[in-house]
Amino acid sequence: MHTVKDMLKEKGSEVWTISPEAKVIDALKLMSDKKIGALAVMYKKQVLGILSERDYARKVILKGKTSLDTPVKEIMTCQVYCVGLETPAEECMALMTKKRIRHLPVIEKGKLVGLVSIGDVVKSIISEHKITIDNLQNYILGKYL
Repeated sequence: MHTVKDMLKEKGSEVWTISPEAKVIDALKLMSDKKIGALAVMYKKQVLGILSERDYARKVILKGKTSLDTPVKEIMTCQVYCVGLETPAEECMALMTKKRIRHLPVIEKGKLVGLVSIGDVVKSIISEHKITIDNLQNYILGKYL
C-alpha cells in the first residue's frame, strides 16, 4: 500500500510557502514561477492555511477585489487538514473527497515536510492498481511458476 512518504519520494518534498501578510499578487507570481497550484500559508513555522488558484478565482476575481491590495490571509482556506508520512494514499483520497479539498500538508514531528495534491494521490493509487493488475495477469498466465 502506497503512503504519503512514497508520494513525496516520487514528486519531491519541497514545499513553497507564503506569509499571511503577503499580497495575493506575490502569491500568484510564486505559484506561476514554480508551476504549482497552491501554497502553504505559514507563520512562525505553523501552517495557518492553504492558498490555491481556486481561492483566488472565487475570493478575489469574483468578489471584485484586487490581487495588488488583498493580503493572502483574507482569501486563504483556513480549515487545513494534514496527514503524516505513513498515511495511506487511500486514506488521503477519502479525506480529500469527504472534505472537498485538493491539497494536504504533510506534518512530521510538528514540522511541515511536504504537500500532496489530489493529482499526487490519484497517480499513486493508479500506480498501485497497475501493479496489482500486472501481478494478477502474471498469475493467471502462469508466469510465477
